[in-house]
Amino acid sequence: MIRRDNPDPDPVVVLGGGLTGISTAYHLGGGWQLFEKEARLGGHARTDERDGFHFDKTGHWLHLRDPYTQGLVQDLLPDGLVPVERRARIFSNGVLTRYPFQGNLHGLPPEVIRECLMGAIEAQTRRWDGEPRDFAEYCLRHFGAGISRHFMIPYNRKLWGVDLSEITSAWCSRFVPVPKLGDIVAGAVGANPPEMGYNVHFLYPRSGGIETMTRALIGRLQGGEVHTGCALESLDWKRRRVTAGGATMSYRAMVATIPLPELLMRMEELPPEIEAAASRLRCTGVRYLNVALRRSPDADFHWIYVPEQRYPFYRVGIYTNAVPAMAPPGHGSLYVELSDRGPLPALDAVLREVVPGLVAAGAMTSADDLLFAELRELRYAYVVFDHHYYDAVATLMPFLEGARIYPRGRYGSWVYNSMEDCILAGREVARLIRERHPS
Repeated sequence: MIRRDNPDPDPVVVLGGGLTGISTAYHLGGGWQLFEKEARLGGHARTDERDGFHFDKTGHWLHLRDPYTQGLVQDLLPDGLVPVERRARIFSNGVLTRYPFQGNLHGLPPEVIRECLMGAIEAQTRRWDGEPRDFAEYCLRHFGAGISRHFMIPYNRKLWGVDLSEITSAWCSRFVPVPKLGDIVAGAVGANPPEMGYNVHFLYPRSGGIETMTRALIGRLQGGEVHTGCALESLDWKRRRVTAGGATMSYRAMVATIPLPELLMRMEELPPEIEAAASRLRCTGVRYLNVALRRSPDADFHWIYVPEQRYPFYRVGIYTNAVPAMAPPGHGSLYVELSDRGPLPALDAVLREVVPGLVAAGAMTSADDLLFAELRELRYAYVVFDHHYYDAVATLMPFLEGARIYPRGRYGSWVYNSMEDCILAGREVARLIRERHPS
């Protein structure tokens, strides 16, 4: 519960106790009040445990590029991080090939390789005018018709849950590797081009799942108060007063890391243009399975991407291939991201479709290895970068910051980012508030 006799009459209020909110409180160092609607902090960077099996909320591997976050995480978990060289694969046409698909065609059926190579040659030697209209055209321009048809378009359609003509290409430069034509050819003939992408190397806590890191950061918080089980109820942005958990307090600045639509729908007396911009925000959720296996699978990959529509999942990860402590000795621990976004089905019905696909991909040795599975759902997973996205965000962010409300994090800023980005966003906004709104 919120203490009504708040010792700081004008604190910084942090909405949301995910990684960005925790990082914000940590870097503020004092004078903050953090509100989280769940019973414990962590947001998506949490780990569930059952019978010795550990499951994150799908894959949460640490890709650290910034020296500051590298030092911070190492300090939080001294001798507690496992460095891992990525082994990611594509499962299509009944075979496993190296990731990314566009740079590693070797091993696919010859007719598929030929189609993909001819399309890539045509695309990369053709002169294109203007910018791509959408993400589908971006794929055709950079990879050609074959690679787009066999992987880029069907995979991303499963992941985003919308047609790629609805998505712009502006979001993808950091996350979608674009090999040169020579690298595509080398990958097609098995010349083993170097690993591509931002996630070639990653780190992971030695035990306990990703929440081990989250809890370590929570343990460093000081100079403020955490209120769990306190959802945002209303926000009077004109008078800078917030109501959560049945109590109301004033604030000198606010950091909102909760999903941007959840913030806006609880703000009172919004201008019409702000309400209109808020109505254009889109996001897709994701369903996933936590899967416990009686024995560790024979496959050596950390995760696979699955573009074909006949399989009900688009990504599967094997936690225990990166960190065996994610399951009891000799067992396996998986996450399976599902492409279905219709009415929530029964677990048994999901498993009837999923298990044969996992066996075919090598993520399970046999159906008999299934010990238990849990069906989970995340309401907010992927922000949709549609053709209204940038105008909407450009309207909302200046308005909010003008009211001393600073949206940050993946769902506060309404972006596609990593855990490292969330940590850095918390540091950045704490510095900004100290400069603009000193106590």
